[in-house]
Amino acid sequence: MTVTPLRVARQRPRHDPAAAERAAADFLAALGVDLTSESLAETPGRMARAYAELLTPREFQLTTFDNDEGYDELVLARAIPIRSVCEHHLLPFIGVAHVGYLPGERILGLSKLARVVELFAHGPQVQERLTKQIADWLTGHLNPKGVGVVIEAEHLCMTLRGVRAVGATTITSTLLGTLREDPRSRAEFFTLAGISHA
Repeated sequence: MTVTPLRVARQRPRHDPAAAERAAADFLAALGVDLTSESLAETPGRMARAYAELLTPREFQLTTFDNDEGYDELVLARAIPIRSVCEHHLLPFIGVAHVGYLPGERILGLSKLARVVELFAHGPQVQERLTKQIADWLTGHLNPKGVGVVIEAEHLCMTLRGVRAVGATTITSTLLGTLREDPRSRAEFFTLAGISHA
C-alpha cells in the first residue's frame, strides 16, 4: 500500500495582535461600551484573539492511500461540526457538514474530511462558496468518481439581528461526478446524509 502524505495549508493572513487589540478597543468604545470596568478591561484582547482564531486556517497533513481493495461504494462522514464567519457581517455561522465521495484509485484518511472542512471554513466566508470549495478541493486532490457536500448552518447574522429568524437553518449542496449524474447515487448520498430529497 502506498501512503501519500501532503502538507496542506492556505495562505495565512498576516497578524498584528497589538494593532488588532487597539482596533477592537476603539471599535467597542465607538459603540459606547465602557471598557473601564474590571470585567471589560481585557475584552479587546480577547476579542482580537477570538477573531484571529476564527479567521486563521490550520495546516494539516493530508494522507491518502492506494485503493488496493477496489472499494467503490460511498464513503461518507456525517455531521462534521463547522464554524465559520459570514463575510458580510463578521458574525459566526455554525452547523454541520456531510461530506462523501465515491473512491477512485485513492482513498482518504477519514479524519482528513473534517480537516478539509475546517481548512475552508476558517476565514470570511459565504456558505455557498464554502460548500463548493470543499467539493472542488476533494475532486482535485483525490480524483474520485464523485463527491457530495451538504452544509446545514445557522447564521447569527440572520438570527441575532435584522429579521431575527431564530432557528432558521440554511442548507447548501454541491454534487460532482457520479453523485450529480446518477439519480440512484445522488439519492443514496442524500439518504445516508440524512437529507430529505425529491
